[in-house]
Amino acid sequence: MQVPLQITIRDMEHSDAINGNIRQRAERLERLHPRITSCRVAIEKLNKHSTQGQQFQVRVDVRAPGRSEIISTRHHHEDVYVAIRDAFDAVGRRLEDTVREQRGKVKHHEITQHGKVARIFADEGYGFIEADDGGEFYFSRENVAHPSFDELDIGTPVHFLREMAVEGSRAKRVTVSDMTNNTL
Repeated sequence: MQVPLQITIRDMEHSDAINGNIRQRAERLERLHPRITSCRVAIEKLNKHSTQGQQFQVRVDVRAPGRSEIISTRHHHEDVYVAIRDAFDAVGRRLEDTVREQRGKVKHHEITQHGKVARIFADEGYGFIEADDGGEFYFSRENVAHPSFDELDIGTPVHFLREMAVEGSRAKRVTVSDMTNNTL
C-alpha cells in the first residue's frame, strides 16, 4: 500500500488483538489486488449507553487503481470480530470483481430479442421468428425452451437469443412471451 493502513476505533478500548486481526485481513486484500493504494478501517461501538445488545459497526474503505470510487462497506454485529470479518469479506468480493473487470474476464449477458412466430413447419420440426426489428430468424424444435415446440402457433409472441450459425442468424432459447403482463 502506498498509504499505511489506518485503523480508527471509537467508543471502545483499543486492543492489540483487534488491530492484529485487521492487519491480517488487510494483507489478504493486498494479495487479491496487490496495487491497493490505501485502506482505512473504522470500528465504532454503537448503543454505548445501553446495557444490553452492544453492536459494533465496521467500515472498510479501500482505494485501488482503476476504480474512481472508494470500495467501502458497513457491517454491524454483536461480535466485533464477526463484524470485521463480514466487512472485509464484502470488500474482498468487490476487489475480486474489480480484478476480473480489469482482466476482461467478466461474463457478458446476451440481449434478449422479441418477436413472433412467422412460419412454422411442425412436421419438419422448425420455424421462423419475425423479430420486432423486422429480421427473420430460423429456429428448430431443439431451440424451444418453453412451452414445447408443438404448442407454438403462427403469431405467438416469443423472446429469444440471437445466435450466429454457418447458415446465418438463428434463434436459440425460444420462450413464449406473456405480453399481457409484460414479463419475460
